[in-house]
Amino acid sequence: MPTLGFLIDNRKCIGCHACTIACKSEHQVPLGVDRTWVKYVEKGAFPHSRRLFTVMRCNHCDRAPCVTICPVASLYRRSDGVVDFHPDRCIGCKACLQACPYDALHIHPETHTAAKCNFCTHRLEQGLEPSCVVVCPEQAIVCGDLDDPDTRISQLVERHPVQVRKPEKGTRPKLYYIEADEAALVPDRAPPGVHTLWSRYDEPLDSSVAAQADGPSTTTAVTAAPSHVTDPRRTYDVRPRGVTWGWPVAAYTWTKSIATGSVLAVATTTVMANPFQAARLAPAMSVSTLIFLLITTALLIGDLKQPQRFLYVLLRPQWKSWLVKGAYFLTAFGLLATLWTAAIWSSQESLASGLLWPTAILAVPTAVYTAFLFAQAKGRDLWQSPLLALHFLVHALLAGGALWLVMAGIHQRISPHPPRQFTLALLGISLASLVAELLTVHATTDARRALQMITGRRYGLWFWGVAVGVGHVLPLVILTVVPQLAPVAAALILAGLLALESLWVVAPQHVPLS
Repeated sequence: MPTLGFLIDNRKCIGCHACTIACKSEHQVPLGVDRTWVKYVEKGAFPHSRRLFTVMRCNHCDRAPCVTICPVASLYRRSDGVVDFHPDRCIGCKACLQACPYDALHIHPETHTAAKCNFCTHRLEQGLEPSCVVVCPEQAIVCGDLDDPDTRISQLVERHPVQVRKPEKGTRPKLYYIEADEAALVPDRAPPGVHTLWSRYDEPLDSSVAAQADGPSTTTAVTAAPSHVTDPRRTYDVRPRGVTWGWPVAAYTWTKSIATGSVLAVATTTVMANPFQAARLAPAMSVSTLIFLLITTALLIGDLKQPQRFLYVLLRPQWKSWLVKGAYFLTAFGLLATLWTAAIWSSQESLASGLLWPTAILAVPTAVYTAFLFAQAKGRDLWQSPLLALHFLVHALLAGGALWLVMAGIHQRISPHPPRQFTLALLGISLASLVAELLTVHATTDARRALQMITGRRYGLWFWGVAVGVGHVLPLVILTVVPQLAPVAAALILAGLLALESLWVVAPQHVPLS
């Protein structure tokens, strides 16, 4: 079988957008989204300036992370190397958008399913070339079999130095460029210009803010740069993608921490206190587990663009995806938690005691699987942190400790000392893990930029003021100095965890990928 790929000859591209229009016409791509687009970058200052044109699209990777993360095999790699998609299987989870390091996927505004360049497979099957190749007036777009030495693309790749985008990701992309400039291929080398036609900004901005410029148009066209500007600058591009996983995903990680932490708190009580204390704590905590587990499920389904297909994750699973593994963890945990709750409220003490530990053990992977799902999102470098699983586990235990404090304040027969000691220890561990994250030397610029957004001017008030100050330091002081206000400390801890989860979900998505 052939291995198909694309090559963009930047020596010939004139930036005419014929490929973009042909793609839109061929696939009826709506306004506001693109399968193929042209990015303009300018370098130098007048009269010694130069404009670079770079065609952007799916890279049809040999190791496509979008295929790995897709929970229902909606995205798949054909035998000829083309990464194609089944829109009728897609559940609209948007995981593929996070996994693609090249910003090549989008959610179709009419079908509400993922879409991208599919190499015009309907034309390939008729022996025709993709529409963008046919329409290019300069023959700057070349496609063909990379394994056949007689094809034009193989000869060009063999004879000329070629570049690919983000080779460090290990995706083995099959979209090659001849004489492409680093300023065009690497997103942060050429930040958006300041004085744009539809921009609402009238003064110079740093690149992280300028990248979020929004307006009524799907493109950003820039006026002539001042004569003193010599740094590379993006002067024409599609609108930034923005945040794909928003508050529902951040809220789901928070509610999942509370649901799993409630069970872990009861299990911890049997160790730190005694079974009698655990039996007094269990009824309220079991109800808390089910309530927050239901909220977690509702948030997950509600965030899908095709929520009526949510059962496809369980019935048509693609087992490499951690979204599938997480769904099964959640389902199994929910079943055990329901049986455990039923045993508690029906006064089946021996059965409840026997179900506690299997439920608590299953709570651990349920709490941390999101870290492995985020790690599959190769487009977001901060989520590749090896500490992320530790963060999620600590957050679950800390949430459980906060609820334990509340129950100790309400139920006079529950001793307040074990939950206070437990929560103080978890607060210290959580702060230590945050310090370790901040001191970690992240390997990529994107990861460092995302962390700088969290701790710097953009989100610094939320991180230092709410997540660290209100959610960690203040509860430490209250539990140490005024233990009578333990329920207040618990509320502050939960608020701080919500702020922390939100920052870690949202901030990395502000880093541009193309």
